[in-house]
Amino acid sequence: MEAPRKHPGRALITAAALIGAVACAAPTQSGPVARPSTALSSTTASAKVLPAPDEKIPGTAAPLATALKKTSAALDDAIDAWTKKGEPPEDVVLLALHHQRLYRYAARHPKVASRAFARLPSALAAQAKDNTRAIRELLALAHPIKPSATFKTQPARPAAELLGYFKKAERRFGVEWEVLAAVMLAETKFGRVKSDSHVGAQGPMQFMPATWKAYGLGGDVQDPRDAVMGAANYLKASGAPRDYRRALHAYNPSQAYVNAILLHARQIKRDPRAYYTYYNWQVFVLTTAGERRLTGP
Repeated sequence: MEAPRKHPGRALITAAALIGAVACAAPTQSGPVARPSTALSSTTASAKVLPAPDEKIPGTAAPLATALKKTSAALDDAIDAWTKKGEPPEDVVLLALHHQRLYRYAARHPKVASRAFARLPSALAAQAKDNTRAIRELLALAHPIKPSATFKTQPARPAAELLGYFKKAERRFGVEWEVLAAVMLAETKFGRVKSDSHVGAQGPMQFMPATWKAYGLGGDVQDPRDAVMGAANYLKASGAPRDYRRALHAYNPSQAYVNAILLHARQIKRDPRAYYTYYNWQVFVLTTAGERRLTGP
């Protein structure tokens, strides 16, 4: 993706990071992979069988709706029981991965998804529609990469630590923390993507060097705290919070990208547990040989 000439300093999302945010897959794994804690945060894991990382996804409407209801409810319970400190527990990690994979399937099978969502309670149906649309929007921007491509990953910083950075940036610049979280989700899956983009975008918020020089406040582009502050500074200068669509379009000039960020941010605003769900979504990359998951259990 090339930077538009009218925005020489803008932040730029990579195709690989973009797909990882919504669920595509990885060819080559060269960085450390985050591992779930063996400790369980709630009785969910001990009382019920947790989904396997490669659990089969239902291919018809009724079973898909049932899986979404059960997985969403169990995930909410596990997140409520989690202290939110340190590594996420095993039940949260596995349930969030299954949750993510259910929505990936729904994004690629709109007719089945539509019939399944009609069977859901209204609040969950709204959540399902937002998540599926956001994933579909970002998938539309994705371009498969070669299976031989090197793609580096690293563990995400703790969810509570990142949340502190988002809220501090909101207090300083007035940019909603939910929007900043949605941007980091889309760009690098909360810092799990370590590789620079093919055009040189860097760090957990994927800044081009010129953008960072202008808006990075003298910080380290690879440091999550500095990167979040730089992103908030850039979005504020580009029109946020008055006009998030304008600001996000400056960050990445794609209407699909803008839609996806605002959809994810809306889910976090509706229910703060969505932040912890998204935090536990994993990196996938689309290759010419198919999809593979790069991070997680």
